[in-house]
Amino acid sequence: MAKGKKFNSKKRKGSFKPINKRKKKTSKENEVINKKAIFNRYKDKHKVEEEFAKKKQMEERFRKQQTTYSESEEEEEDTYSQLVSCFKSNHKKDVVADSDDEEMSSSEESNISESLNETAASDGTALDEHLSDENNEIYSNDDNTESSDEENLLKEECDPESEIDATEDPFIKHLQYELQDELLVSLSNIPRTEKHIAKSWPVLGNLAISIPQPVETSSKKSKPKFTILEEKTYAPIATVPQAYNKINFNQLYIKSQISGNVVSANKINLIKRDLDIADVLTPLQKELFSIINNYQDLLYPERTFTNADEIRFTYCLHVVNHMLKTRTKILHHNAKLAKKSDLSEEYRDQGLVRPKVLILVPFKDAAYRVVKTLIDLVVPKEAGQVVNKNRFEDDFTGGELIMPSKNPKPEDYELLFSGNTDDTFRLGMTLTKKTLKLYTDFYSSDILIASPLGLRMIVGAEGEEDRDFDFLASIEVLIMDQADIFYMQNWDHLLHILDHFHLQPKKTHGTDFSRVRSWAVNGWTKYYRQTLVFSSIPLPEIMSVMNKKCQNYAGKVLVVNKPDIGSIQQVLVQVPQLFHRFNAANPLASVDARFEYFVKEILPKQRDTLMSHTLIYVPSYFDFVRIRNYFKKEDIGFVQICEYSKDPKIARARDMFFHTEAHFLLYSERVHFFRRFRIKGVRHIIFYQPPTYPHFYSEMCNLMQESNQNKYGGSDCNMTVTVLYCKYDMQRAAAILGADRIARMAASEKSVHMYVTGD
Repeated sequence: MAKGKKFNSKKRKGSFKPINKRKKKTSKENEVINKKAIFNRYKDKHKVEEEFAKKKQMEERFRKQQTTYSESEEEEEDTYSQLVSCFKSNHKKDVVADSDDEEMSSSEESNISESLNETAASDGTALDEHLSDENNEIYSNDDNTESSDEENLLKEECDPESEIDATEDPFIKHLQYELQDELLVSLSNIPRTEKHIAKSWPVLGNLAISIPQPVETSSKKSKPKFTILEEKTYAPIATVPQAYNKINFNQLYIKSQISGNVVSANKINLIKRDLDIADVLTPLQKELFSIINNYQDLLYPERTFTNADEIRFTYCLHVVNHMLKTRTKILHHNAKLAKKSDLSEEYRDQGLVRPKVLILVPFKDAAYRVVKTLIDLVVPKEAGQVVNKNRFEDDFTGGELIMPSKNPKPEDYELLFSGNTDDTFRLGMTLTKKTLKLYTDFYSSDILIASPLGLRMIVGAEGEEDRDFDFLASIEVLIMDQADIFYMQNWDHLLHILDHFHLQPKKTHGTDFSRVRSWAVNGWTKYYRQTLVFSSIPLPEIMSVMNKKCQNYAGKVLVVNKPDIGSIQQVLVQVPQLFHRFNAANPLASVDARFEYFVKEILPKQRDTLMSHTLIYVPSYFDFVRIRNYFKKEDIGFVQICEYSKDPKIARARDMFFHTEAHFLLYSERVHFFRRFRIKGVRHIIFYQPPTYPHFYSEMCNLMQESNQNKYGGSDCNMTVTVLYCKYDMQRAAAILGADRIARMAASEKSVHMYVTGD
């Protein structure tokens, strides 16, 4: 026994030496050593033969596994099998088969280890030769636990039942395939070849749908196909969206990770509409999601403070669903590529940079509400972790405006400027399985939330050294919420940002180009980007962005409802309201034509002393400066209030205008939007152009009430309202007068029309 112990101790020492230094022994020598070791432990001859038989059996099983593994490697390396695999969708079956093999091997190893442990327990000792096998088993278990998270996350994707309709998923149909050459020609042409369809839905109303169509080539000769590899699947032509009546998460391809959170996150909106929880979404959300989930561009110009939460929840649901599908596909391909090094087209699942979604909102309070909605969808009720949540709460809350109690502001003003109104911010977010990370670096982020000014400061101008816009290269979903406020802030910031979309990045930013989609490499990302625009008014500038900056091959849907009731019905003062129409050849010529008509036809009458207390409402700041310079040149008495005026000068201008010390008051629309002054002493109003917001018209006219007048500043019988418009202002004028009235005015030969409201 002493010799046996001495032999075993020496063997344990040698087992820790490097393998390459150990001298290789023949199979016969190994058998002799194994028999000696077993004999030294067990003196009984019967036990020695039994343990040696177990050892031989275990080695045979291990040798079989090695041979099957080498055979599978040879099959993967076979070029013919690779060619056939391009035309057979057996990827999921292969994954299932591999997992079954792993389960069988692990069960065999567990049986072997159990038998060895039973033997050791019965005899009070264990074989040294089995220690290395047990260690190998532990390492394999560690590897399995590392990949268990990905396997659990990809459980749906690996399920063969869930793959039956995977090709019908709008996400895959829109992003998986390249565009055919005829469709690319159509998208690059101006104007594009489109199919126009008009539909009417119960909630959204009238829809104008435009779907790009491929150009018909004159010669239909097909090129000779030398190999079967030339057969290629192209992106399908977009279809007309169909309204969802019932919500089925599987049919809508909503990820199961968030399907259980939709009802709880949307509960407030359902209660507001007096709907049952079983409805899941409100009627407005169902119709909006029908379009958004079809990956078509959308312009919805009827956003109000009542439906704002419904709209926000709808596009946040789409964003989270889009990012989870992107992440699942990437992890699924990672799992496949870990087993083989072959890279085919199906594994191209990324863009040139990581950020996929950009949400533009005007104020921090709006961004705060968006992030809160995303949290409710991804990690509700502490179901996961939100990184940097406290920092986010500190940065995006507080700073509210103090609303006056004596002379309260209009209701829409208090709702719009509630919360933090800072307009300079940007925030990166990363979405994982049960974690939402805030304040991540842009090139490590999945979702970007920013204001136009916040991004404009990063994008910079041409010639600046410290500028960056590579993060805009691979945006797949662009959302502009409250786009009308962008117009009031600075529309040039938004246009400048849109001009820097989908440009070639200057740096690689750690991109694996073997995984980049081929259409992204070709510079066709702009044809795949979905743009969602939500506004409270239909602006021509927004329509211009939809026509020139949005080139989605899936088409676009515009909500085009005519305003039946204009804001003129909200005017409480009984005054004559004159609408003067002037002619202009094009929108650019209308600027000069408007100024000439104002100087020659309107201003001479208003300069009369009986027409004092005249307020000139100017929507455009460029027109404001032009009129101000003309008044200075002609030495006309006036005061001015614009967005750049200081508070002392504003107070002095209002006082001089009220006390008849100034004949005219130049008043810009932007200062009215951000300050909502109640100007007193107004007896005559000239709208140099119809206001951008139709309710501003009634607000300004109602300032002429008797309670706001100076008793010594004129007569109640001498009050007028004048509006200048041309055919390019018809949309704004229709919001004031209604579609029917403006249609009759446009068809009339007369250029001046008068309306009277009030009692």
